[in-house]
Order: sequence, then C-alpha cells, then structure tokens
Amino acid sequence: MRPIVQISLDLTDIKEALATAELARRAGVDWLEAGTPLILAEGLHGVRALRERFPEVPIVADLKTMDGGYLEAEMMAKAGATHVVVMARAHPETLKCVVQAGRDHGVKVMGDNLGCPDMIAGAKLLEDFGCDYVIHHIGYDERRGIAAAGHRMPSPLDQLREVVAAVSVPVQAVGGLTLEQAVRTPEYGAPLVVIGAPLAVDADAFRTADGNLEGTLKIICDRVHGYGDVAVKKL
Repeated sequence: MRPIVQISLDLTDIKEALATAELARRAGVDWLEAGTPLILAEGLHGVRALRERFPEVPIVADLKTMDGGYLEAEMMAKAGATHVVVMARAHPETLKCVVQAGRDHGVKVMGDNLGCPDMIAGAKLLEDFGCDYVIHHIGYDERRGIAAAGHRMPSPLDQLREVVAAVSVPVQAVGGLTLEQAVRTPEYGAPLVVIGAPLAVDADAFRTADGNLEGTLKIICDRVHGYGDVAVKKL
C-alpha cells in the first residue's frame, strides 16, 4: 500500500479549517480529517463544506462513535465523509451498526483502540467486527495525566509493531508523536500517517500552528510518499 498522509483539522472555525486544508493539499496531503473539535463546533456543516471545496478528496470524520452508530455514520456519509471512526470500547452492537452503515453507504470504517486495557486485543477486536482500518491511539488526556504524575509519557510506538502484526488491515498510529516519529511510522508497517495536534495545530488553543506549515507538510509528504509501498495483509 502506498503510504498516505492525512491532516487532522483539529480546529473550531470552518474558515480556518478550509484554509489549512487548502495549503495541506498544495503540500501533497492525501486525506483530510474533520477532527473532533471541528465536528463539535461545526458538525455536518463542516464536513459538507470540506466536501464542497474538495470534491474528490477522501474525508475522515473523526466521530469517535460510542452509540447511535448507524445514524452517525449514515449522516456523515450523506454529508460527504468517506471514512468514519468508531471506538473499540463501544458496545459490540454499535461496532456492528457502524460497519453495516459503512457497507450500506459506501464509506470505510476506522476503528480506534483508545482506552483499551489491552491495545493489541482491541485492535484485533476492531478487525474482527469488520473495520477497514485500525487507529492505534494513545489519548491526549491520558498522555498529559501520566506525564503530570511524573511518569514516562506513553507513545503509540510502544506497541505499534505488535498491533500491526496482530491485524491484517492498515494501521494508523496517533497520539503525541513528534514529526520525526510520525513520518517514520511506515517503517513500523503502519502506512497511514496522520499530522495534527500538536504537529500542525496548536494542541491547547486548537488553532493552526505558527510558522511555515505548508513547507513543513511538503517535506513530510515527500518523505512519507518516498517510502514506496508498505506491505499490508488485507486491502
């Protein structure tokens, strides 16, 4: 699988999100993500605006669905999303509903293992229920809380190779990665590289990071795409 660069638009203003998406596309970013802050602020309107501006670009709606799975996925699909996100810790019926909605409405389902006591088992569960992708995710609050307690901050890289080996679908690693770490995730067998808070977006203010974001994203895209194909068991 050719590595994919996805930018997470973890912003709360649709105009800023669209402007950031424009420069990201110029830099070579493949997928756009309506991040959770954007969905909370703009909802379906944000996804529709992205679809209208970028009619041919894959759009991930980071719903983090825990309940009402079919309806949430259906609504986002009709608004223009091509991918939706469901949590591994949701009820099994919710997982089934989101996967069914994905099949019925032609969208891919990304399963997120954030908060699973056993992250590898959580990833396998998501694949078993029919998710098309696995997001191996160490949460923002979790990272900050553990660091504040004086312990080493956990990283998705800690178990990334084990997660990749446990499933046959493409994997994405999310949560506190540096730019260098994010760019190197294809080396671990995870071809979906996500760039977001705090890499391209201020993690506390949820606004576009200062500096030459477009230039930085271009370097990232050139490096990630330069890896060539990453072996994935099932596509």
